[in-house]
Amino acid sequence: MKEGRHIILFDGVCNLCNRSVQFIIKKDKKGIFKFASLQSTVGKELLKEFELPEDSFQSFIYVKNDRAFSRSDAALEIAKMLNGVWPFAYFFKIVPKFFRDPIYNLIARNRYKWFGKKDECMVPTSKMKERFF
Repeated sequence: MKEGRHIILFDGVCNLCNRSVQFIIKKDKKGIFKFASLQSTVGKELLKEFELPEDSFQSFIYVKNDRAFSRSDAALEIAKMLNGVWPFAYFFKIVPKFFRDPIYNLIARNRYKWFGKKDECMVPTSKMKERFF
């Protein structure tokens, strides 16, 4: 078991994903989360470790210790650990995954169209660099 591992994998060229990472950093006052793009070496290694597709960037992946969460489960597990009112969002865990994930998938499929896409992965500021792989 890999205790204390809290890594969020995200699509590095997705504007929505990059904004989400910046939001999480702002709300993660304890500095629990580390980040890696799905396209990075670390991202690919973690996808392989958890036997997840290495060429599909349709989901945030949250690696917590020795488990990997995806889609709405990842979002709710992350929200549970943020400061402010965000842990209350975990209440939606009672909604069955087969209701939650289609909404997540709709947003994921249209994220480039609705929010745009970068030509390359986000480069973290020097202040944020220690939280990225």
